[in-house]
Amino acid sequence: MAIDPTGAQIKALATSELNGPIVMLNLLRFKPDGGRESYAAYLEAADPYLSQVGGEVLFRGDARQVVIGEDGEWDLVLVVRYPSKEAFLQMLRIPDYHEATALRTNALLDSRLIACEPS
Repeated sequence: MAIDPTGAQIKALATSELNGPIVMLNLLRFKPDGGRESYAAYLEAADPYLSQVGGEVLFRGDARQVVIGEDGEWDLVLVVRYPSKEAFLQMLRIPDYHEATALRTNALLDSRLIACEPS
């Protein structure tokens, strides 16, 4: 189970060769009692910080039908665009944003966050 990035993962992103805009693919599995609601509260709390660094949510949708893989693995898919990896990392350093991430952590049973670069 993976909920929050490790220091090594953040360092790997910071030193990666990703240049230009990035899209973060979020795959999310919620805790059964209140996880979805806690994550919705996180999204609301995080929105001003996302805007502050020039990020935007491109897509948010419920995972409905697994075609390849294990059924029921993910509850929500979120696709967020950032102007650069530096913008994403800048958001992580905002103290008030860091406080909001407790809502995210408390909401999730498992997650994946995948940095994607246009090819």
